[in-house]
Amino acid sequence: MRLGVLDIGSNTVHLLLIDAYPGARPTAFASHKRPLSLVAYLDEDGAINEEGQRELLDFVHEASLFATRHRAEDLLAFCTSAIRNATNGPEVIERVEAETGTRLTELSGEQEAGMTYYAVRRWFGWSSERILDLDIGGGSFEMAYGTDEFPEVALSVPLGAGRLTRDWLPGDPPRTADVKALKAYVKQTLAEPLAAIADRPRPTLVTATSKTFRSLARITGAAPSADGIHVKRVLRLEDLKLWGRRLEAMTEEERSELPGVSEIRARQMLAGAIVATTAMNVLGIKSVRICPWALREGLILRRFDHLIFDGPLPLGSSVGVGQVELGQLPGLPAREAIE
Repeated sequence: MRLGVLDIGSNTVHLLLIDAYPGARPTAFASHKRPLSLVAYLDEDGAINEEGQRELLDFVHEASLFATRHRAEDLLAFCTSAIRNATNGPEVIERVEAETGTRLTELSGEQEAGMTYYAVRRWFGWSSERILDLDIGGGSFEMAYGTDEFPEVALSVPLGAGRLTRDWLPGDPPRTADVKALKAYVKQTLAEPLAAIADRPRPTLVTATSKTFRSLARITGAAPSADGIHVKRVLRLEDLKLWGRRLEAMTEEERSELPGVSEIRARQMLAGAIVATTAMNVLGIKSVRICPWALREGLILRRFDHLIFDGPLPLGSSVGVGQVELGQLPGLPAREAIE
């Protein structure tokens, strides 16, 4: 069966098509994406402006046609903090459905953390025992901890790299005073969530997901993406601290020339490094393993598990793809959640 996930993120809008069958690992079939920083289209009231909405609508229409052309049988379309935190988020979701026929489901921060953890658990397996996963997005920072298939603790805080850069680091390069103020804010904001994790038994494995973590690992010496997803990649705190100081002195253009750093994310790298460094410092984590699977893969795996028992859903929508609301998926049984 060919499954698709349409991910409306804070920095990128991405459609991933995957072929999955009972007993076989999911295999990527095709991908269609576009850089789109919805945070950059927020007006003074925190609403996504008309230009940003038009960009989003154009891509969703493209993605729907792409999924139909490649015979996707099931499509999950979701949005995260970029639309969740916009003051006109519900109106944007309604407009997308009205003009494209695609229903976007808004994921909570807890759901993001839980489904990303679910993918990490599937990737590393049961031998990893207690897993702690960290994920830095454009609008929020998610953490999840547990020993089972779903996390015991799922946390989400508004410390995304894009959000922090927009609100705290206007200069290029940023002023020293602004960097210092951001570090203090991140530490204060993370105090309570990190305390909830610190109270648990120490994790056996600490992992990191998201493009921000992958880019930080790459500039500190991890293997390039061209080497494949099965190469072990590690981000070490001592290297992160060194590169954090270097990023403070770099301009956006200089950061974009670093290996593994895209132009759209170059400006956000310092904020991402500050969040990662603070979390690892407070929790006493010396290194994290980079996991190639994250939220999209978690949703695909969970949806496919559901289909095994229920069978494929009938096709039929305005774009020719059998769309399924994420709300139909079994809920996350996280025993504690902070958002």
